[in-house]
Amino acid sequence: MRRLAGLLVVPLLLLTAACGDEKGSDSVSATSKDGFPAITAGAKFGEKPTLAKGTGNPPKELKTRVVSQGDGAALKNGDAIQVNYLGQSWDSDKPFDNSFDRKQPFDLTLGAGMVIQGWDKGLVGQKVGSRVQLVIPPDLGYGDQGQGDIKPKATLVFVVDVLKATQIPASAKGTEVAQDNIDLPKVGTNTDGKAPKVTIPTKSTPPTKLVSNYVLESKGEVVKDTDSVVVNYVGLLWKDGKEFDSTYKAGKTQTFPLAQVTLKGLKNGLVGKKIGSRVLLVIPPDQGFGDKAQQTIPAKSTLVFAVDLLAKM
Repeated sequence: MRRLAGLLVVPLLLLTAACGDEKGSDSVSATSKDGFPAITAGAKFGEKPTLAKGTGNPPKELKTRVVSQGDGAALKNGDAIQVNYLGQSWDSDKPFDNSFDRKQPFDLTLGAGMVIQGWDKGLVGQKVGSRVQLVIPPDLGYGDQGQGDIKPKATLVFVVDVLKATQIPASAKGTEVAQDNIDLPKVGTNTDGKAPKVTIPTKSTPPTKLVSNYVLESKGEVVKDTDSVVVNYVGLLWKDGKEFDSTYKAGKTQTFPLAQVTLKGLKNGLVGKKIGSRVLLVIPPDQGFGDKAQQTIPAKSTLVFAVDLLAKM
């Protein structure tokens, strides 16, 4: 089942696709070294790099090189990380994508399958503040199909600056908030990392205005509309209580840059809430998908979400 995130945010190349302080070596030889295409300009952490073409046959296995070592924590699967990157094909000297020009770092949860396997495998163990070069064979990239400007069976080369990393808790926690409105859904308060149970009142009329209520209220930072948030959530249809999406079933958190979220009620309902909290959202059609059906979501649907705000980037 396609992730709801694909409907909510602007797709990025790396999805199944602030610079740091300058540090590291001043230059890298213009010739390839140990099977890595050379960084011919912009060698410092935080600078947009320029890469030469690869020479000879590309490697058949993942290759990782630390261009400059940071002094931050080592990355682990499950960490929410923020990076800048540039990518190009082995046989090209023109990038197919980079975040430096967009001036918008890329947020992901490492090991959650949000990016190609070469990233998930190659970035584990790297330290925050490092610049890392990856050479990724097709079977850990886009395989036989390619993607966009990337040809089938392409070997990919990336330069990645690791800007931030945050450990993600298993569950929201905080003070339980009374759920005493009998006309609204009730959300479970478990903190074991499993999906909370959501019970929708069968005899009540869905609200016509956005509902955004704490279920568990934490003391974390308040979410701003410019933040990227790491969440677990379950989404259901008010009409029949049918679940249409769940990060819990997928076993992967999602990271949403709120500035790119197109589902109005989701963005409006999370802004102003505190990190570490669980939130009930009831989204009327005019702040949801309106008159347009989306996959298993009928037109004019009222949506119900239980969202754990686990971290922000």
